[in-house]
Amino acid sequence: MPRTYDTPVALSALLSRYEGTGEPLSCERVAQGLLNRGYHLATTRGRYFLKHHLDGDCEAIAHQHDAVTRLGALGLPVVLPLADADGRTVTVIGDACYTLHPWIDGRHRDGAELTCAQSRRLGALLGLVHTCLERVMRQSPVPEAEARTESADPSDTFELIDELLGLARANRPRDSFDELAEHRLLERRSLLERHAHQRPEAGAEPATGWVHGDFHPLNLLYRGAEPAAILDWDRLGVQPRAEEAVRAAAIFFVRPLGTLELSKVRPYARAYRAATGASPAELAAAVHRVWWERLNDFWMLRWRYQLLDRRADPQFPAAAALSVWWTREYEAVCDAFTG
Repeated sequence: MPRTYDTPVALSALLSRYEGTGEPLSCERVAQGLLNRGYHLATTRGRYFLKHHLDGDCEAIAHQHDAVTRLGALGLPVVLPLADADGRTVTVIGDACYTLHPWIDGRHRDGAELTCAQSRRLGALLGLVHTCLERVMRQSPVPEAEARTESADPSDTFELIDELLGLARANRPRDSFDELAEHRLLERRSLLERHAHQRPEAGAEPATGWVHGDFHPLNLLYRGAEPAAILDWDRLGVQPRAEEAVRAAAIFFVRPLGTLELSKVRPYARAYRAATGASPAELAAAVHRVWWERLNDFWMLRWRYQLLDRRADPQFPAAAALSVWWTREYEAVCDAFTG
């Protein structure tokens, strides 16, 4: 096998810290993912997933690994990190932070590939994640950074829209994405002007708990029809649990034209509520907060125009259309999550 490397780390030095992993043969970047960097690493002794944590917070990563290990003991499908000869699951080389995991064969599946029965199992799985986290994280201190913030202020959003409009209009060479961005920004401003009075009330704090933090198709690996592994626990934290259920559904079940497949959202949400004991009223409140959040959110355009990072561009057409459709079909969406 040829030795092909696509990572700056000294692989032999890293692998020498782990017993029985062999010598590196190839290391190829995994294409999916927007934040940390992942690599498919083949050695003389097997295959591994090498993760380069760009934030480098080793203490937080070790905390996540401890939680994942305890979740695995409860039967959740997770990938346990490998420990080095000193029992550490986080390796620091220079100023870079790495973790090593067994390679899991499987594939990602979005909601279009799931049957209604599989959608039901997906909701039950996320519910199980939340109830198991409640058990294993009971004694863990809540991070200060997880303090609940107020819902988005539309006056701030209007300022951001004006800024992004200026950047989109000035972009050269101008392309079809810039035209779509301008259209959606103007459309969103009009929607916010009509619905500003529906901003979630301050002080109406939802029930919070430990959540995965980033539950979507690229972080769930299937083997056949069943989930084989829940991946990427980097955003493990304390948030309103029902909101994670709504956000996940809005990613899994969004169609290319920006509508939700409500026939699959309904069994998914019913299974989630059954697994967690969440009430229809709790889900309805979460639907409202996530709808408002999306109505005021422009992170994909901020990446493109402020950070000059276009990796999220392919997600923008469906995500932007979803906010418009969700506003128009608000009652139907709420009914799918609560009925």
